[in-house]
Amino acid sequence: MTSGVAGLEAGERLRGRGATALVPAAAALGLATAGLLVLLALAGALGGTASPGVPPTSGPEQAVPSSFALRDIPASYLALYREAAARYGIDWAVLAAIGKVECDHGRDPDPSCTRPGAVNSAGAGGPMQFLASTWARFGVDGDGDGVKSRWDPADAIFGAANYLRASGAPGDLRGAIFAYNHATWYVEEVLRIAASYRAAAAPESRSVTLAEEGSLEELQAGTTTPVDPVAGDRAVLSPQDGHLALVPRDAPRVVQAMIVAGNELERLPYGPDGHPDPLGAPDEDCSSTISYILYRAGIRPIGEIIRENPLAQDYVHWGLPGPGRWVTIYATDSPTPHVFAVIAGLRIDTSHNGTDVGPNRFEDGPRWRIFDQIPTWAHWSVRHPPGL
Repeated sequence: MTSGVAGLEAGERLRGRGATALVPAAAALGLATAGLLVLLALAGALGGTASPGVPPTSGPEQAVPSSFALRDIPASYLALYREAAARYGIDWAVLAAIGKVECDHGRDPDPSCTRPGAVNSAGAGGPMQFLASTWARFGVDGDGDGVKSRWDPADAIFGAANYLRASGAPGDLRGAIFAYNHATWYVEEVLRIAASYRAAAAPESRSVTLAEEGSLEELQAGTTTPVDPVAGDRAVLSPQDGHLALVPRDAPRVVQAMIVAGNELERLPYGPDGHPDPLGAPDEDCSSTISYILYRAGIRPIGEIIRENPLAQDYVHWGLPGPGRWVTIYATDSPTPHVFAVIAGLRIDTSHNGTDVGPNRFEDGPRWRIFDQIPTWAHWSVRHPPGL
């Protein structure tokens, strides 16, 4: 266990997010504007030598755990490391290596590692050893129980992934680790352990998008959300989980990837933090939801999204006119900007009040919606991605 890490303020390299999308008026759409999180420099905040805000197109993010990793890391922790790393676009092995150095994946007997309220001599607590001041800025409710605790493994691991991303990972990995603990030996130790956690036979590179050709099993390997199939070419909601869209077997791979990307956003609250970078944001609005799905499916490059920071009204003219065979995007700039999409027959939208009759009809944020007609409160620009 180290002391005083994850909170050395001098090491935090932050940048503010760009202009946020216009929030539709609640009176017009019933969109929830409550619960906007004011976490700083989340998820897309890069500060390294790579192009600002642009995650790498290849790297070890999806490396297969080595036999040593499977022996050394408790299964519950390994799942959390991989899920958090995938959400924030960073290397899970580095995240796991930090967890090893800090509290041996929650097995260190020091009370500060696991006992709520206990801290070490530097004031750090929890399995990822956060200071209270840093936790206040980067803490994440990783398990969705409504409470953010630095002593909760899920919260702490997601918070650490968030902090690494905000400190420069993956573009400036060494700098991000150094921000976590200002010691050169610490950086080298973390990198050494991370290398031992990756299987030597793992692919050297892997796209961060989901649109590569392959089976549904290979699609599952690129996400932590379930990839459950359904026969035919139409997506439907799972009878057991209204937040999960079943992936139609007969749809093109890129459409299947869009369904999976939509599933990845389920349960997030409505908010502006997906601008300009939707990857890893703690909340999404209507336009960043569409941008994230298009990016994860390989339709829009992340660099283009970050550079253009498209808002709802920008999607009025994006793509080709008319409905698509598989995907249709509905956008308007009047009376208030809004955008949503219908993918393989299932609508994903942040609007719910009066525009949904399904299991998510009382929830805010990006959700799969059941509604048998397009909302009539606006004149919609109807567009579709080329080829879809």
